[in-house]
Amino acid sequence: MLFDERPKERREDLYDREAEIEKIKDSIGRPLILVTGIRRIGKTSVIRVALNEIDVTKIIVDVRGLPENYSRLHLYSKLAEALSKTSNRIVEALKRVRGISIMGFEVELTWRGRDMVTLPSLFDALDDTGAVIVFDEAQNLRGPLSREFLESLAHAYDYCRNLTFILSGSEVGLLYDLLKIDDPSSPLYGRYFVEIKLERFSRKESIDFLEKGFSEAGKNVPVSLIEEAVDLLDGIPGWLTFYGARCLEGRCDPREVLSLATRLARRELENLLRNRPVRYKHVLKAVAEGARSWSEVKRYLERVENKTISKSILSNILRNLEKMSIIKDYEFLDPIYREASKKLV
Repeated sequence: MLFDERPKERREDLYDREAEIEKIKDSIGRPLILVTGIRRIGKTSVIRVALNEIDVTKIIVDVRGLPENYSRLHLYSKLAEALSKTSNRIVEALKRVRGISIMGFEVELTWRGRDMVTLPSLFDALDDTGAVIVFDEAQNLRGPLSREFLESLAHAYDYCRNLTFILSGSEVGLLYDLLKIDDPSSPLYGRYFVEIKLERFSRKESIDFLEKGFSEAGKNVPVSLIEEAVDLLDGIPGWLTFYGARCLEGRCDPREVLSLATRLARRELENLLRNRPVRYKHVLKAVAEGARSWSEVKRYLERVENKTISKSILSNILRNLEKMSIIKDYEFLDPIYREASKKLV
């Protein structure tokens, strides 16, 4: 169903993305694949659909929610959760690894002490299974254990001939910062990877998506409402799906749905900026209210904060917001985040 808000599992429930699905399938067997694109663009759905169409063992590690200064316990808990949801073949491969316990259908990882399981030993054990290991929203692996993770990934790149790693990322610049492929100090320096970038739908595709979704559900929605929704929500599949699902519930007014989406996006922004200075919010409000240059943002901040603003600090904030895939060239990549930024306090 096109308007199912959960990640898709079957191609028939996913609109378009044929080329991206086929590229993932064709790239299985390569050591490293990146799937990038802004939030709600459909990365998880594309990955799941592609992997469900081939005979492969998959391990999907959702690293969303990792604390900024996550510990090995946090990381190993995510890994154990993912491994517990896989096949018997994976469980059998793990039984011989020191530091791993199998309790019924649950996998437990020892994360400290002499019996601690290391990531390289885990990847070595999984190599014979030919698994595809997905780290969803992998930019969240930046932090105190990022070097350990990269070294383990480099080990698997060199010695595990049958594993494929897929790293997805919504904050694309931060994902690049994690991997440091072009940095000679990085364990992954100079390593080849396949990158699949997901773009938003065109206006024509967005209208077609909504029309097909409503047709599938047997609901007749005026073209004028569909076009207004597309104009407000742009071509981001997640927001278009959000509108479609609300409309099936009887809430077809695009502006009412825009208000609902804006409240949701505001909570997401508050969470993204939770550990950052309040000035990040001021910068987003400046751009949301029309600042289109570095100097205009600076004047806005100085007016709001009643103080002079350091050039280097402001440049660093703008650069970080771009790495987080929120803005680019003083424009929001997601129009809903623009509306949400106006309401930040």
